[in-house]
Order: sequence, then structure tokens, then C-alpha cells
Amino acid sequence: MKKNADLFVLNAKQLIRYSDSKGDSLEVLENGALAIKDGRILAIGDTEEIRGAFALDEGVVVDASGKVVVPGFVDCHTHLVFAGSRVDEYSGRIQGWTSEEFKKRGIKTGIMATVDVTRNATKEGLFDQSSDRLKNMILAGTTTVESKSGYGLSLESELAMLEVNLMLREAFPVRVVSTFLGAHGWPEDIPKKSYMELLKKEMIPAVAERELADFCDIWCDDGHYTAEECREILEAGLSHGLRPKIHTGAYSYIGGADLAGEMSMVSADHLNYTPRAALKKLAMADVVGVLLPGIDFAVDHPRPFDPGPMVEEGLSLALATNCCPGCWCESMHFIMSLACRRHSLSPVMALKAATLGGAMALGLDDEVGSIEVGKVADLQIWGVSRFEDVVYRLGGNVVDKVIKDGRVIVDRGILL
Repeated sequence: MKKNADLFVLNAKQLIRYSDSKGDSLEVLENGALAIKDGRILAIGDTEEIRGAFALDEGVVVDASGKVVVPGFVDCHTHLVFAGSRVDEYSGRIQGWTSEEFKKRGIKTGIMATVDVTRNATKEGLFDQSSDRLKNMILAGTTTVESKSGYGLSLESELAMLEVNLMLREAFPVRVVSTFLGAHGWPEDIPKKSYMELLKKEMIPAVAERELADFCDIWCDDGHYTAEECREILEAGLSHGLRPKIHTGAYSYIGGADLAGEMSMVSADHLNYTPRAALKKLAMADVVGVLLPGIDFAVDHPRPFDPGPMVEEGLSLALATNCCPGCWCESMHFIMSLACRRHSLSPVMALKAATLGGAMALGLDDEVGSIEVGKVADLQIWGVSRFEDVVYRLGGNVVDKVIKDGRVIVDRGILL
């Protein structure tokens, strides 16, 4: 007797599987097929094998003839929720404007410019603006997205941003993972030490009590938080059940990656100035290195990240959009293209980092990030015949369909 399933994907020109989380190899199954039941992958094989084993008329059939089937993107580092735009700043920096020029024109720059606008926005307004970004991400194949707070820098505003994450989670058919980044900076009218006490004694406990976040993040860099200050804040987060992440080495090296290794953090993100010895510590502690080619491109970074030493030291890598006011990017396709052309990742490594690597950076690799029996059926079907086309076709969107939890949620550019 043939078995039943809810959804079948048949006739894939290429169905992409990974033999491991690292390295430059993958398995390409031609004429590949999947059977999906109750939102999970039930079987993988040649199309004729699936046809022979399952009653296809009992489920929905998706024909992937001439197309590529890959895991859904896991965008593991974003600042999805914010208000307003910094397009004037971006345009000015492209033209080489100085700080004096921005002041003369009355244009506020940097994080605090976004903090001002975000604090004055309603939750409904934040939700509407963030919804537009999230929809575009989904249409481009993202099925799991991490969303940080960090543009409130006050108890009320930070909680509001995290509550918007919950609203997005309810409104859209994708997984939204929430991260508390109250230590993205500190308010201009409060000394850093006073704000740190507020973080530890009021903000982190409130976030945990309301179950608004899974992770606690912080920015470790010159002019931001020192490594010891990061330890203090992240240990406070840990004491309230928030797993630690860290922005580190973006513009200087002050020991953040060493701390990430010592604390066995989930991920360490940016890593532009991180020395090889610290990369080795991250690898030995199974900390995922999250690479952000979009921000390096957007700011014309003086020292773009170099994945070579990271790969040599055995560090697990992830790619993410870092969607934020300073890097308004919603497309993991574009991120993969940048990672390959500007940072010399191979298409295989970029695809792994954008899917399984992202899942590892969120502690979700047992559930998503690769096509395996038993995992959640989060998939993309690309309207191309080779997976390398996603980095070759610059600036486009090759997504034909997106499947989340075993259900088609995007079909030919329409969010269902």
C-alpha cells in the first residue's frame, strides 16, 4: 500500500543537500523529489522513487521541472524594526560629505538619528514599516528571520520594538526570532554606566518576564562597549534566560571575540578586525561567525571581512542581510552575490552560510537550514536550472515558490 503525504515536490532539476555544515561540497540530487507531511520532510529521493512509494493524489503536487530546490534562507542578523529612513545620510556619504557638511544641512546621522524617529513612532507605525520589509524578505526566499531591538534605548521603546516582533510573528507565515539589543548604544542624556544599570536591573528583567526575546546582544567596539562591559551585560541576560550574541570587531579589535569564545556564545557577528588567534577560539567553542557583506558594501568599509582565515581555522560561517537604516537590504540573493564576488566565498559556501549557517547562528539547525528527513519543510524553489545562478544573476529574484512548514506561501511573486 502506498503512503500518504500532504505535499509533494517533484521533478527538480537540482535538489540541494549538504553532507556537512562546513567546506565546499554539497550533494546535487537530479530529478529530485520530496514528500512532506505535517509540515516536515517525510522522504527525499528520485522522483520515480517518490511516485512509487506515495499516493500522489492524496496531497498537493508541486512540479519543480527545470528548477532548483534549496532550503529557505535563514537571515540570522537583522534590525528589521525601525522607523524612518537615513537616505539623506547615505546619499551624503556617497558624495564624501564631512560631519560639518551634515551639520550645516541639519542632517542627523548614525544610530541616534534612527533612535529619535523610532521613539516617536507608534507600535502600529513600526509594524507597518517593518511589514513592508519582511514581505520583501519572504518574497526573496527567507523563511526564518532574526529581528533585533536597539533603536529605542529606553525601557518603553525597547519593549515596543520587541512587541512589534511578536506582531510580525502573528501576521506573517514565517519564523521571527527576537533579540534584545538594548546595548546597541546608550542615550545621549544618560551616562553609559547609568544606562548599564538600567539595562541590568530593569530592561533585561522586563524583557525576560514578558518573554519578548530569545537572545541578548551587545555592540563591542571602540566607542561602544568594552569587552568587560559586554560580559557584565550578557551575564545579566544569561541569568534571565537570554542566550548571548555579540556585535564585535566591526571597526576595531578590543577582545569581543575572545569573550564570545569564553562564554560559548551562539554567534559573533561582523569580525572585520578579528585576529586569527581569536577566530580559533571561536571555532573551538563552536561559536558561529556571522558575516555581513551588505554593511561592508554600504559603508565602503576600509577593511572588508576576510573569510579565508575563518575557514582555515574551522569556524562555522553564516551570512545575513543586517537589514537596518544604514544597510537597507532585504535580499539574501544580493548578500550571496556580494559574499562571492567581494569576499571570495564560493557559491557552495555562500549557500550553506545563508541557510544552514544562519540556522546554526540561531540554535535552530536541528529544525531548519537544510533538506533532511525529519526537519521542518522550509524550502525555496528557484526558477533557474543551476543553484549558481543565484549569485550570477545580479540584483534579481529567482524565487518561483517558497514553502514554509510544508505549505506554499509564495507563488510566482505573490505572497499567499
